[in-house]
Amino acid sequence: MIVNKMSKNVKIVVGVPTTHANQVREALASAGAGQMGNYSHASFSSKGIGRFKPLKGAKPNIGKIGVIEEVEEEHIESPCPRDKVKEVVEAVKKAHPYEEPAIDIYPLEDI
Repeated sequence: MIVNKMSKNVKIVVGVPTTHANQVREALASAGAGQMGNYSHASFSSKGIGRFKPLKGAKPNIGKIGVIEEVEEEHIESPCPRDKVKEVVEAVKKAHPYEEPAIDIYPLEDI
């Protein structure tokens, strides 16, 4: 029988315009994400198209109020120690060009 236990890490995933991907990757690593054994700055990226429509009251960096925008983006995923999540998310928000960046945090299990 396999008993799973919560890992000391989570996975942080953030979508960012490709123009700012390196900036966000560096923010992740500088704040403590991306550590795997004797390696730092560990991440994986996949490219795609992000879509959104800024609504009244938004202050979009990209796009116009009421118009659907499509942006070439990278989804960057990186392991992050649970005890550094708050600092890493704050660093990503500072480095990210969007007013409301999409940041997902996934729990991980050790087997």
